[in-house]
Amino acid sequence: MDQPFDTVPDEAILDGRATDAYFLRTETTLEHAGKNPHVVAEVTADQFPTGEFEVLCGLPDVTALFADRDLDVDAIPEGTLFDGGPVLRIEGRYLEFARFETSLLGFLSQASAFATGALSVRRAAPDATVLSFGARHVHPALAAVVERSALIAGLDGISHVAAGELLGHEASGTMPHALVLCFGRGEQEAAWLAFDEAVGESVPRIALCDTFTDEADETLRAAEALGDRLSGVRIDTTGSRRGDFRHILREVRWELDSRGFEHVELFASGGITPETMREIRDVVDGFGIGSAITDAPPVDFALDIVEIAGEAISKRGKLSGVKEVYRTADGGHHVGLRGRDGPEDGEALFEPLLRDGEVVRETDWEGARARLREDCSAVY
Repeated sequence: MDQPFDTVPDEAILDGRATDAYFLRTETTLEHAGKNPHVVAEVTADQFPTGEFEVLCGLPDVTALFADRDLDVDAIPEGTLFDGGPVLRIEGRYLEFARFETSLLGFLSQASAFATGALSVRRAAPDATVLSFGARHVHPALAAVVERSALIAGLDGISHVAAGELLGHEASGTMPHALVLCFGRGEQEAAWLAFDEAVGESVPRIALCDTFTDEADETLRAAEALGDRLSGVRIDTTGSRRGDFRHILREVRWELDSRGFEHVELFASGGITPETMREIRDVVDGFGIGSAITDAPPVDFALDIVEIAGEAISKRGKLSGVKEVYRTADGGHHVGLRGRDGPEDGEALFEPLLRDGEVVRETDWEGARARLREDCSAVY
């Protein structure tokens, strides 16, 4: 099969068939009428600041979408916290980009959602090790988008192998319940010891300790079996069996410490939310987080024409005219018309991305991660 999975091929995105049908009808109509005006369009979520910041993510895909097209594109840097106003601006003949609106918004909406969700996770436990386990919650074609967004948001590691290869960041992970189950009931030690013997020395020895018996019981058995080689234990208790999860984790920690296994770290995973993280972050050393990242609602971006042939214009309910956005020293986010005086201490955020279709600014996840770290220190 040429296309075995339900994935739109790259060529369909690049030639504009990955679009909503009404954009193609628009093309046909404008070409029939001989109209193709020079416009400025902006991608915006909220029109005005609301106090709710989100993370801009997805610019490399946008750059690839518009490269070699007769357009100028500006954007705020990837990894910037935004709160109202535009995040990206396109200038050129309308038909040069009309059919690409659907893909453009999808690139930004999904990646920005994942990054925003991951940032809420990072902020919930700033001193803990936090790994992204979110790839299993999305179509495999989106795995790298999830993991890249998580790294930009400051998470310490990712789980998806192919995404890690693409991003140049080695995937992390130890064992699932399936491994322990394959050895059988009562043979947990055999599973943990086999893992220790089989995997490379660079892989941390973190035993999953909630498969057949009580979490504290399995934890102590793992600690006694592996001794000093045991780096940590992961507790992934099914929600229906958790009860007071914090109490379970405190008990595990107590039993480890009381028997001289203070070096063994404690990790928690399984449907954990930022709220849960805040409740237990003083008890555990790290987290594996999945749905709290991938369940973040897509950012509701829209693209609107705001200027035609140099004249400010907009649909009803939108703000006409080309805009600039600013970050002030106190972390504020301000929106104003381009060319007008901005806030006295404001940093203008828009930067050139493409000029006449030529890429003039590359975006990488390491740089976006550093940008977001700086932005968080200013905003929060």
